[in-house]
Amino acid sequence: MRIVMIGTGYVGLVSGICFSDFGHDVVCVDKDASKIKRLNAGEVPIYEPGLEDLMSRNVDAGRLRFTTDLAAALKGAQAVFIAVGTPTRRGDGHADLTYVMAAADEVARAVEGPVVIVTKSTVPVGTNRKVAEVIRAANPTLDFDVASNPEFLREGAAIDDFMRPDRVVVGVQTERAGQIMADIYRPLFLREFPILVTDLESAEMIKYAANAFLATKITFINEIAALCEAVGADIKQVSRGIGLDNRIGNKFLHAGPGYGGSCFPKDTKALARIGQEHGRPMRITETVIEVNEDAKRRMIDKLRDLCGGSFNGKTVAVLGVTFKPNTDDMRDAPSLTIVPALVGGGAKVRVTDPQGRHEGEALLPGVTWCDDAYAAAKDADLLVILTEWNEFRALDLGRIAGEMATRHMADLRNIYSVDDARDAGFDAYVPVGRAAMNAA
Repeated sequence: MRIVMIGTGYVGLVSGICFSDFGHDVVCVDKDASKIKRLNAGEVPIYEPGLEDLMSRNVDAGRLRFTTDLAAALKGAQAVFIAVGTPTRRGDGHADLTYVMAAADEVARAVEGPVVIVTKSTVPVGTNRKVAEVIRAANPTLDFDVASNPEFLREGAAIDDFMRPDRVVVGVQTERAGQIMADIYRPLFLREFPILVTDLESAEMIKYAANAFLATKITFINEIAALCEAVGADIKQVSRGIGLDNRIGNKFLHAGPGYGGSCFPKDTKALARIGQEHGRPMRITETVIEVNEDAKRRMIDKLRDLCGGSFNGKTVAVLGVTFKPNTDDMRDAPSLTIVPALVGGGAKVRVTDPQGRHEGEALLPGVTWCDDAYAAAKDADLLVILTEWNEFRALDLGRIAGEMATRHMADLRNIYSVDDARDAGFDAYVPVGRAAMNAA
């Protein structure tokens, strides 16, 4: 099948490459000429494990191409996926649909039917019907269908999520659109992965409801972690104890400095806005947003206490700035709240991250970038573990403590324990929701 993917951001690029690996003829289109040039040179502009090799294999097989020429790409297309950004709109928290509607208009003016135009971007309920209106206005004679196909990709595990999904959600209005989408996802259907076919509005809502629920789990366990600190309980044991209940499950129950990334922050805000517009306030989601911001601020308080009440004149080593490991994405990462607070408080901040420097240099002014954790920690007054990269899970803590000016550690991902810190020679160790070792 001939598929056109509009947008080579995270979702569009991963989806386009994986569709080509299904055996489809895929053309990925983007207006950013420099990005297309890099892709045609075999360079993946995002960090996602395994993606470069998968792209190279399908380009070599002739199933995958990249271009800025939308009109040429659309010739013979049976399905066109819109996978452009829907950032939070300034002022009201809603998803900005400017790029989605512009893409729909351009496709309508250049494509020949019959064609299914599929929204892959995360969009508010009702958007696909608006997309159809835009297409009809631009090209009244076009033979087309619309479909909603939300993505559920985890950064750092996107290929596996696409190839072995928990489910694929497809929202359609017509039998023809349903058949085209079934043909696209036939390799997954044959391997008996769940393909859920719904109406347009339900597909759109599933995406928002899923992300809001996961964000709620994270925020809930962070609130419980704060209470554990007050009453002397251990959040790791509590998380395991409730996660063994099949009704709850053990995923997204890891206490930390709050959620971030490309999805949860903007999707919870958008869902809250949708609820307000329809007179059905999403009170749980609105509280989740507020509590998540509080969690980040609570981490700053922890760090300040470890610095004796003030960051001024202290040297702080921060390990990890991306919102999670195995990605270079820093969108709404906790580091964007915590690191500026350190710098603004007068600290000299050293930062290291396996993939975060490219974006981080622009987003985190006033810090010094180091090649590894040991260089960052040398002569530091405080070591902060902010992202749980594998590189930080087996550090030589004794070496680090021995070279620090003040042997204090804030483990905001609960990688280590009080015993680990004490044995390594640290004088103070503060995790999240667990027993701490405070300075004498």
